[in-house]
Amino acid sequence: MKEVVVIGAGLTGLTAAWNLRKQGKDLLLLEQSGRIGGVINSVRENGFLYEEGPNSGVVGNVEVVRLFNDLAADCELELANHHVKRRFVLKNGRWQPLPGGLKAAVTTPLFTWKDKFRILLEPFRPAGKNPHETLAGLVRRRMGNSFLNYAVDPFIIGVYAGDPNRLVPKYALPKLYNLEQQYGSFIGGTVKKQFQSKTEEEKQVNRSVFSVKGGLSGLTRALEKRIGKERIQCNCRQIAVQKIATGYAVTWINEAGLSETVEARNVISTVGAHQLGSLLPFLGKPQLDKITSLHYTRVLEVVLGFKEWKGFPLNGFGGLIPFVEKRDLLGVLFMSSLFSDRAPEGGALFSVFMGGVRRQDIFEMTDRQATEVLEREFPQLMQLDHFRPDLFKIIRHYHAIPQYEADSGERFEAIRQVEEEFPGLILGGNLRDGIGMADRIQQGKLLSEAIL
Repeated sequence: MKEVVVIGAGLTGLTAAWNLRKQGKDLLLLEQSGRIGGVINSVRENGFLYEEGPNSGVVGNVEVVRLFNDLAADCELELANHHVKRRFVLKNGRWQPLPGGLKAAVTTPLFTWKDKFRILLEPFRPAGKNPHETLAGLVRRRMGNSFLNYAVDPFIIGVYAGDPNRLVPKYALPKLYNLEQQYGSFIGGTVKKQFQSKTEEEKQVNRSVFSVKGGLSGLTRALEKRIGKERIQCNCRQIAVQKIATGYAVTWINEAGLSETVEARNVISTVGAHQLGSLLPFLGKPQLDKITSLHYTRVLEVVLGFKEWKGFPLNGFGGLIPFVEKRDLLGVLFMSSLFSDRAPEGGALFSVFMGGVRRQDIFEMTDRQATEVLEREFPQLMQLDHFRPDLFKIIRHYHAIPQYEADSGERFEAIRQVEEEFPGLILGGNLRDGIGMADRIQQGKLLSEAIL
């Protein structure tokens, strides 16, 4: 009998397990793959250091601050350098810097003059009343169409690889939604929040982009060390949970092909929505369908490394490509411009993204076809005379990013009902509470508190 079984050793599960261990809880962490970390995996190859999953996070809440303070002896936080403030958006085949202030917003060629005046008048528009209004509808109403196309759409491509016409801010961008609902304005709400008193920890929540010295796997390894390897089992196939009188029975097939079972008073699931049907066979189909219907988009990522770089000056975070530009790439991140030790001296490392919600045809391409797209698009965008990378890796993310669309409210309510009907069972993971690394760290803490 364990007090808690945590299923899924990604960032959420690891964070939840670590917070439970700090309180002395007896737990077991199960992972179906052969390693901990979930989608986080840092790789060194041919002089480059790249990520196979998320490339960075944001110091977006106090739980991120607390976690790195906890792990300081085993994991060194690395904040992105000053280039992170400069971000590019493609318009008419040329990279334009995204405005970082009011003066730049007035002079930028990204927005029409009509919408520049709309932006100035944004604080005086009434708040919307439709909780299921799409992001596209919200932005057009408050800021104008060019702002949607050349500011919000590329931002959504970079975060969700999604479609503003389908994402609902109440669920996908709750902070933005609440600015309008609580303060009546994006601009006015942002200004007012700057004057709110903050604790010393809250002052450290500076929205800085972060990684870890040596790659993000350093974070998951530090969590593994603190939890204790003896409490973690990988290569657990066919994990299933059943309700029993004393709590729950969790069964799985271990690495040796043998069946194992453990009983637990509490079970935390952090797996994707698409895996819950086999994990929780005792749940009713109507409840389960409202959760497992979550739409995940597929994304094709290409890692490119150049030992000598003579193209576009890498003095920024990267470049995003609005859908209206009708290109075959979503965007390019300049990883060696942001963090140390990512490429040899004088070289460059990039993460290039393709596919997303509106271009699933790109994901269906063969590796050869995807390579042909890169050979055509990348040199033109990045001002290269030829395309001969020293590192070329294609990574396919089949369940890359969940899309928080209009059905999200029904999903959240179904999760609440399941947890109410089955005390001790908690459903976490990216099916709720956000998709970023900061969201996963914060949720891990909340899951542990629900048990405590």
